[in-house]
Amino acid sequence: MKIDVFNHFLPKNIYENLREIAPHITILDQFAHLPTLWDIDAHLRLMDEYDGYQQVLSLSNPPIEMLGSPQLTPELARRANDGLAALCKKYPERFPAFIASLPMNNPEAAVKEAERAINELDARGIQIFTNVLGKPLSAPEFYPIFETMAKHDLPIWVHPMRGPNFADYASETVSEAEVWFTFGWPYETSACMARLIFSGLFDKLPQLKIITHHMGGMIPYFSEKIGLGFTQIFDGDVDRNPSAERAGLKKQPIEYYRMLYADTATNGSLAAMRCGHDFFKTDHCLFATDAPFDSQGGRGLIGGTIDAVNALDISELERSCIFEHNARKLLRLDK
Repeated sequence: MKIDVFNHFLPKNIYENLREIAPHITILDQFAHLPTLWDIDAHLRLMDEYDGYQQVLSLSNPPIEMLGSPQLTPELARRANDGLAALCKKYPERFPAFIASLPMNNPEAAVKEAERAINELDARGIQIFTNVLGKPLSAPEFYPIFETMAKHDLPIWVHPMRGPNFADYASETVSEAEVWFTFGWPYETSACMARLIFSGLFDKLPQLKIITHHMGGMIPYFSEKIGLGFTQIFDGDVDRNPSAERAGLKKQPIEYYRMLYADTATNGSLAAMRCGHDFFKTDHCLFATDAPFDSQGGRGLIGGTIDAVNALDISELERSCIFEHNARKLLRLDK
C-alpha cells in the first residue's frame, strides 16, 4: 500500500465557484487544462494506473485567504472542506482521509473551522501556507491555530506560497524566469520553518507535528549551514549560537529542524530524496507526490516518486514505513 499524503484536488463545483468569485487569480484559468485536478473521474482513472495507491486529499493553491475578505473566506473554507470530506466518504478505499483548509486571514474563524473539520468531518490535519498574504506564520495572531493542532495531536501540512510579485531583486517589481517558483518555494519553506523555530514555537508546543513540503525545501541540503549561525562565527563557539540564545531557545537550532517531518515530493529526484532522507531519517519521511501538477496530469510525479523511493538504499521495512506506516501513525488512520 502507498498513501500519498501531499497531493491536490479541487472538487469541480468548488473550482467553478472559485473562478466566479476570484476572476483576478489567473492561475485558476490555467487549471482548466489539468482535468485530473478537478474532474473526479479523470482523477480516479489516474489513480487506477498505480496498484495499492491511496491519497490523503488537500486543496491546491491559491490559499483560501487570497480568495476574499475575512468575512467571506470562512464560508469558502467550510464549503471546500465539506467537499473533500464527501469524497472521502464516497470513495474510502481511494481517499482514507483529507486535510482541512482554513481562512487564515481570519485567525479566529480558522480555529473554529479546524475544530469543526476535525470533530465533525474527521479531518486528519490542516493545510496552511508559508505566509498569510505576506505575513509570517510566526506572527502571534496565528499561534492559537498551532495550539489547536497540538491539542488534537494531528499534523499541520505547510505548503510554500510565493508568486511572481515576489521580486528577485530589490530594484525590480516582479520575479523573472519563474525564479519565484523554482527557487522561491524551497526558500519559502525553509524561511518559514526558521521563523517558527526562532519564535520559540517548538519549546511552547514540543508535541507539535509539522509536515514540510518538497522534502523540507533547502533544509537538508544546508543542514551544516544551519548549525553555523552568522553571529556564531564571531561571537560564539561550536556549542553556542548567540542568535538562538537571544531568542531564548532551549536547544541548538538544528535539533528543532530535526523535529520536522518531510514528504518525498522531490519531482522524482533520487539525489534530492537521498539528501532529505539522510537528514530527516525514515521515521520523519512520508510518501507524497504533489500530483497532479506535471505536464502528464500527475503521471510523471506519481511514477517518478515511487521509483525514487524504491531506489533508496534502505530496508524493505523502512520503505514500507515511508510508503504507508508513517502516515498511518501520524494521521491515526487505524483508529
